[in-house]
Amino acid sequence: MPDQKPTTVPLVPATTPGREEPSGPPGSRPPDGRGPGKAGWDWLATFPPGYFALVMATGIVSTATHLLGVPLVPGALFAVNLAAYPVLWVITLARLVRFPAAFFRDMGDHAAGPTFLAKVAATGVLGTQFALMTPYRGIALALWVLAALLWLVLTYALLAAVTLADPKPPIERALGGAWLLVVVSTESICVLGTAVADVTPRPDVVAFACLCAFLLGGLSYVILITLIAYRWLFHHMTAEALAPPYWINMGAAAITALAGASLTLYTRAHADGAVSPELLQVLPVLTAGAWAAATWWILPLAAAAVWRHAVRRLPLAYDPQHWSVVFPLGMYAAATATYAQAAGHDSLARLFAWAALAAWLAAGAGLLLRWARHAPRLCGRALDRADAR
Repeated sequence: MPDQKPTTVPLVPATTPGREEPSGPPGSRPPDGRGPGKAGWDWLATFPPGYFALVMATGIVSTATHLLGVPLVPGALFAVNLAAYPVLWVITLARLVRFPAAFFRDMGDHAAGPTFLAKVAATGVLGTQFALMTPYRGIALALWVLAALLWLVLTYALLAAVTLADPKPPIERALGGAWLLVVVSTESICVLGTAVADVTPRPDVVAFACLCAFLLGGLSYVILITLIAYRWLFHHMTAEALAPPYWINMGAAAITALAGASLTLYTRAHADGAVSPELLQVLPVLTAGAWAAATWWILPLAAAAVWRHAVRRLPLAYDPQHWSVVFPLGMYAAATATYAQAAGHDSLARLFAWAALAAWLAAGAGLLLRWARHAPRLCGRALDRADAR
């Protein structure tokens, strides 16, 4: 029997498998069957739930360049995030209200469901920007609380939805790099928590929660990367299947290293008893292991990218999935810079910070070009509806 051709499992899929695509003239029924809709809202029905990867990527490049003392860039990217984060929440809530069936169908889908956890990571990354780059640590603390609540709700909702799904999709469609957002979202709680623990009434409790998040994220990485290695090694892989979200193989290990390094630095500076001396001796070992794993993944992922685009000739046109390449590059730079402090070599961190910035500029330019191409059509639709009234 010939191998079944797998499909790509994107971080931010353009459509969710099994979803009925909205079509037809204004006034046709939207895909969730809630009654008359307008063609101008069709994009909202299929808006990728993982688009918060844009905030993740922007925030971590800003943080990495800030840690390395690069002028101007951190503040400019912080400003971008201050605009992008609330806009994405407005779009998300509008989609929930306007197309609830499509929204919850995505949440229960093996491919699209994990991308909802990008909301947690984006909240954590933005909070880290506030904690490191502004005096408003109270806002950072509020974002940490929000990230923790989102993590609790979305993680258990995802687990319940995919566990009870019947029938289960084949592994070729269900498993991809986006599943490692489970790790990224969990470790983001630790990273931001170590930055805001001092402004809480019980910093020892927050530090212990950060330790639990670090260990839980590391355990999740071991489980998920084992499944992904099985997918890579024993199932048919095409150029389309080796999608950009697999860069989170490296990014998830990098944020685990960043969380471990941040926790190590915090516990060295605060003798509050949240972490035992014995465990404090183990933390640098676990952090070094995570950083080594992130470093190891760089070459295979770079080779896969060259094979996809140089050998298999896949186009490099803008795709929202490209933000899932920017984020791991920036995260590796931030992790390396922080790990260098905890390990007591920023040249490698600086190299990847500039690489991440270049990737961010490329993805951002692609996004602007796409908006420029589609804006006239959307404006035309709006004018047509106004004339019809």
